[in-house]
Amino acid sequence: MGEAVLKFALFVNSQKIATHVDPRSHTHRKGERTVAVCNKYKVPVDCLARQVSKEDFTTFTHILAADESNLFNLRKMAPKGSTAEIRLWGSYVDGKPIADPYYGGARGFEDVYQQCVRYSEAFLDSIPPSASL
Repeated sequence: MGEAVLKFALFVNSQKIATHVDPRSHTHRKGERTVAVCNKYKVPVDCLARQVSKEDFTTFTHILAADESNLFNLRKMAPKGSTAEIRLWGSYVDGKPIADPYYGGARGFEDVYQQCVRYSEAFLDSIPPSASL
């Protein structure tokens, strides 16, 4: 869900910055509840999963981790000479990880969607207007 929301936010803000999000950059399959919430907000969910590669650390300017475990693993695998800024996605707002929607009851996926929207907007606001992602 997070990648779909961020890609949509980038599309909406495309006049602000030049962007590229790897459409294969997340590691989760699309679930029915994820798709339902994204469809509710007209956010396309058209991504494929893949592992992060060593090249990603120089190809991309930013690599966002969903939680502390992802952040730890990303920092551990970053090669010498890595140029990407590796941060917890929530560090742009409240320092919290993306919640696991499966533990959020009936509202879990809606709550995670709203969290992803807040984090996406804060991330984009942190990028200077002349920057290229």
